[in-house]
Amino acid sequence: MKPIKYILLLLIVCLLTSCYTVRLRNVNGTPQPDPFSDRDDYYRGMAVVELDTTIGIKLTSKDFTYLIKEKEACESGKINIIEYRNTFGGILLNTITFGRKRKVKIKYVCEKP
Repeated sequence: MKPIKYILLLLIVCLLTSCYTVRLRNVNGTPQPDPFSDRDDYYRGMAVVELDTTIGIKLTSKDFTYLIKEKEACESGKINIIEYRNTFGGILLNTITFGRKRKVKIKYVCEKP
């Protein structure tokens, strides 16, 4: 019975440590406001753009660049806040596909024009 407890404990620790969020913020700019936003989190009152996609990378590639195209949401073309979120499901997909597919969850806020 003890080995099952240790395996379960190890699985729980792996699940909890594999989920993390990294947020980068520009100190010199002002975030683009959104007066109609009804969020109650960190991004309250800001115009947030969310990307939730899966990207494909070749095994021989060392890095990948995801281009953010100019939209009406980002009139200034400058980014004030970027948040990258990694989850256990994203790590599992990356492991199963040997690094060829990656699940990306990004939130960003543009600077005020």
